[in-house]
Amino acid sequence: MNEQQEINFNRIAEAIDYIKNNIESQPSLEAIAAHVNMSAFHFQKMFTDWAGVSPKKFLQFITLSYAKNLLREKKTTLFDTTLETGLSSTSRLHDLFINIEAMTPLEYKNEGENLTIKYFFYETIFGKIIVASTDKGVCYVAFFETKQNAVTYLKSKFKKAQYLEQETNFHLQVKHFFINNFTCDEKIKLHLKGTSFQLKVWETLLTIPLGNLKSYGNIAKKIESPKASRAVGSAIGDNPIAFLIPCHRVIQSTGIFGEYMWGAKRKTAIIGWEAAKLEIN
Repeated sequence: MNEQQEINFNRIAEAIDYIKNNIESQPSLEAIAAHVNMSAFHFQKMFTDWAGVSPKKFLQFITLSYAKNLLREKKTTLFDTTLETGLSSTSRLHDLFINIEAMTPLEYKNEGENLTIKYFFYETIFGKIIVASTDKGVCYVAFFETKQNAVTYLKSKFKKAQYLEQETNFHLQVKHFFINNFTCDEKIKLHLKGTSFQLKVWETLLTIPLGNLKSYGNIAKKIESPKASRAVGSAIGDNPIAFLIPCHRVIQSTGIFGEYMWGAKRKTAIIGWEAAKLEIN
């Protein structure tokens, strides 16, 4: 994403936020375009190029009724089938292309001591990301606004690790995932620091299909902890891998999208974009 693309995404995010906050009045194309200081013609083209559908169609995908319909869906989904067939193990997730390996208890306890973590920066259609990895796999992916803040937050996760700004093959896998229509030719290996409960929640998130939404309560039931919705929410909030572990696909049982570690506007943009891609395909 070059500078102009970044400007365009910021405009799109602002437009989506405006649409979402004014759904009841069904804002016109002209009103939305004016909100982001563009002509209706140029905004329609920019938005359609990004989302694949018109702003009016996109509106459908971010409404409360649309989210509620997804949450009420009772037929068997890939989400249910995956769990029922035992694919929630760490070796067979997300159509077999993501592999999770937990950090050892010692690595966890020692806050990354003796780990060398390399990081690099990339552009995506949802904004800039930082990707970090150990010698075993990707340990961190996050959207960011400034590089300085991104690195500072990364270092707070592994306080005693050594850090290098250096591109690795693990980073390139993530980069290619974002630029190759969100597919991957080989497994992306994740090396994650988390409790057993957190890892279980993150593994379960990987089974939610593109364009689908689940509630916190639904995730709690899937991991056989039906009373742990709040704990599930906390684990989701601690997800260290943006987008690849799709915590953006978990919303409130009321259909409200809720908060997102990397911004509510971005969460709405991603949910709507995924729904549009599913519609197109």
